[in-house]
Amino acid sequence: MMNLKDSIASRRAEAWREELRQKMKNKERSAIPRVEMNELDPEYRSHNNEEVNLGLREEQAVREAQRCIDCPTPSCMEGCPVNINIPTFIKNIERGEFLEAAKVLKETSALPAVCGRVCPQEKQCESKCIHLKMKNEPVAIGHLERFAADYERQSGNISIPEITSKNGIRIAVVGSGPAGLSFAGDMAKLGYDVTVFEALHEIGGVLKYGIPEFRLPNDIVDVEIDVLRKMGVDFITDCIVGKTISYENLHQEGYKGIFVASGAGLPNFMNIPGENFIGVMSSNEYLTRVNLMYAADEESDTPVMKGKNVAVIGGGNTAMDSVRTARRLGAERAMIVYRRSEEEMPARIEEVKHAKEEGVEFMTLHNPIEYLGNENGYVTTMRLQKMQLGEPDASGRRRPEPIEGAIETIDVDEVIVSIGVSPNPLIPQAFKGLDISKWGTIIVDESSMRSSLEDVYAGGDIVRGGATVILAMGDGRKAAAAMHEQLSTKN
Repeated sequence: MMNLKDSIASRRAEAWREELRQKMKNKERSAIPRVEMNELDPEYRSHNNEEVNLGLREEQAVREAQRCIDCPTPSCMEGCPVNINIPTFIKNIERGEFLEAAKVLKETSALPAVCGRVCPQEKQCESKCIHLKMKNEPVAIGHLERFAADYERQSGNISIPEITSKNGIRIAVVGSGPAGLSFAGDMAKLGYDVTVFEALHEIGGVLKYGIPEFRLPNDIVDVEIDVLRKMGVDFITDCIVGKTISYENLHQEGYKGIFVASGAGLPNFMNIPGENFIGVMSSNEYLTRVNLMYAADEESDTPVMKGKNVAVIGGGNTAMDSVRTARRLGAERAMIVYRRSEEEMPARIEEVKHAKEEGVEFMTLHNPIEYLGNENGYVTTMRLQKMQLGEPDASGRRRPEPIEGAIETIDVDEVIVSIGVSPNPLIPQAFKGLDISKWGTIIVDESSMRSSLEDVYAGGDIVRGGATVILAMGDGRKAAAAMHEQLSTKN
């Protein structure tokens, strides 16, 4: 039931919307062209780690917000896994109430500045925009989300979400990636004492080790995490649940609920000849060393290899992150090798565009079949099988098939394999009684994210085996709501 405060806010919002409707008709709004993101020059940015996208200026944000026609039933919200009140935050931007827009985002999202940068809005909220039915481009919801979050941070007036009175119940979170942070934020709002256990020395999980700073600066992630700290969330680093501390230890310390968000950090390889040559590595190792361990620094104790002819195998966002990183580390020839066509690539269109602008070469319809090396054990060459597309497979994409006898040989001195990840088996092995799939993921009830253990919930890549930041966050929110209901009933 809506309380008085919410009722007043709802009436006020509707009054504002009506005022805006009177000022500009839908036909006028539909005629406004979609805003284009401001970006650094490709030649300049391909040699440094500065953030590529620069964000919108105030006048651009207001103009883009005016494109929203304020649908009676906002279909965009159906595409948002964390249920952001999209029309309300956009109308706040249109009125110039940027800080209010940021507050609306924080009602349901623990990481608005992050999501505004890395969420695939074109496949989520923007794919449901009513403008598409009118043959127009969708409202740039992601750009506007980033604008509002950045405006708040830059203003110095960072709001802290409202928190219910503390209930004294302790909750443990395993992993500080997007699923864990989203869950922690929602549980803290509900009054729980939340502790997040992180195996690495930095908080943020894949947001820190997996996404380069030219796409997601670390200080942006740190600000979002600091908000959670101010909400009362505790963070413990260098602690491996299942090794440093056990499932039984968590019970002994009084934790009444556990949310497992340990991700999927075990890289997959193709198991082809030559993968053991020096210079062949996973994207996980490559990006973690560069992003988290500063291995690109000449003074690093464990410097990363900086190849001149670098091939990245795969077509997802991680592959794009890897190849663009290689370009910044001095690769003269940086290549994406992908067995399907560009149309089937799972990477965001924006990431493909940025890679091409930065000089990355795309070798689609090619698949590695062997790596060759020299007498010192270093990779020197890759043999590629040319492919063609056949009938669709189980994923709905056309199946790549080899063209008999069509083999190509390419010189390489570094190969980065980015063909997916699997969950680390540590948690499934340490939590006795968990139901595990044949892929090593934790099996949960999809409606609640609850596992076969009564007090253990799970979400993100440990359940999905590899997914987007926003889907992981959606899992965290769903699990928080379900765990709260369970604990409330129990108490």
